[in-house]
Amino acid sequence: MKQFGCTATLLAALVLGLATVTGCAATGEAAGQAIDDATITTGVKAAIGGDPNLSVSDLHVETEQGIVQLSGFVRSADDVAAAAAAVRTVRGVKSVRNDLRLR
Repeated sequence: MKQFGCTATLLAALVLGLATVTGCAATGEAAGQAIDDATITTGVKAAIGGDPNLSVSDLHVETEQGIVQLSGFVRSADDVAAAAAAVRTVRGVKSVRNDLRLR
């Protein structure tokens, strides 16, 4: 009976492991990548929000595989450039798509 319990536990662990791997494959995104992108997004928002010279309203940040896309409104062309420069200081950023608009 004890042998059956060990086999059932091992089988359950195997099925759970396969379900986890299949879930990652279905989204096309590795679990570590999603965490990294979320961390990058948080860092970008902090970098832009922490710059007292930048005035960005309705800021939207999306990150996919280290590529950051910015959208929202700024007061000047200098703010557009400054926001992109701030994003590039964040660890893990591979490139920036700057769609910020002047208001």
